[in-house]
Amino acid sequence: MSDSSPVRIGPHLVIEYRGPVALVTMDRPEKLNAMGLNYWADMREVFDLLEAEPRVRCVVITGAGEKAFCAGGDIAGFRELITLRAKRNFQIDAMKTFLRVEQSPLPVIAAVNGIALGGGCEMTLACDVVLAAENARFGMPEAALGLVPGYGILRAPQIIGRQMTKMMVMTRRHVSADEAYRIGLVQQVVPQDELLETTLAMAAEIDESSPLALDVGKRAINRGNDMAEFDYAVEALTVLQASDDTDEGTKAFLERRKPQFSPRV
Repeated sequence: MSDSSPVRIGPHLVIEYRGPVALVTMDRPEKLNAMGLNYWADMREVFDLLEAEPRVRCVVITGAGEKAFCAGGDIAGFRELITLRAKRNFQIDAMKTFLRVEQSPLPVIAAVNGIALGGGCEMTLACDVVLAAENARFGMPEAALGLVPGYGILRAPQIIGRQMTKMMVMTRRHVSADEAYRIGLVQQVVPQDELLETTLAMAAEIDESSPLALDVGKRAINRGNDMAEFDYAVEALTVLQASDDTDEGTKAFLERRKPQFSPRV
């Protein structure tokens, strides 16, 4: 049971308070919890609210329904970004949000209840701990759209290694929950009907630790992250998103056909 009525932030994010734990649900199951253009600022608002709430000691992020944690960005929304400035602002918006989760003083656990693709997979990389249901699948398939996962190509090599990151990005393959556990992307795999209970139990364990120690420890572990690389990634991805390949890739996705990319020069 929730300690208070759910709080909705924007159209697709819901906060429920379970004692000292804030359960954040990406609530767009009809679109597999895809991230719309408003998602990024809304998620940052969620963390602003939770960090200002003294009772919150841990955050759990999950997806609505049983099919998806998050299927990634809403591809149709990409087509609305016409100018180079709009594309750059989008990349900055997304990167700021992943960093907001990564740098939060609160411990953040991802409870992955289905597919976690593209931005959904990147969100798990931003969290401190990842628990997955047995049916969960992870992937970074953006190359099919003429893109790459901006935050993912910066963080995944640190977590799953360079070669595994290259394989996932280049082949666009999905990996199972068990494989994700083997490579270090997931820390625990549980039956789907036990996922939320197990995750909340871990959050309760975390609640018994010193908040100051958790904050200092998290920052110390993350201290090697080079912020300059994000500026490079934003500019590189802005150029990529403005390319003919991305235009063709997103168009082909929406038209449900195989893309015809430009030949390599």
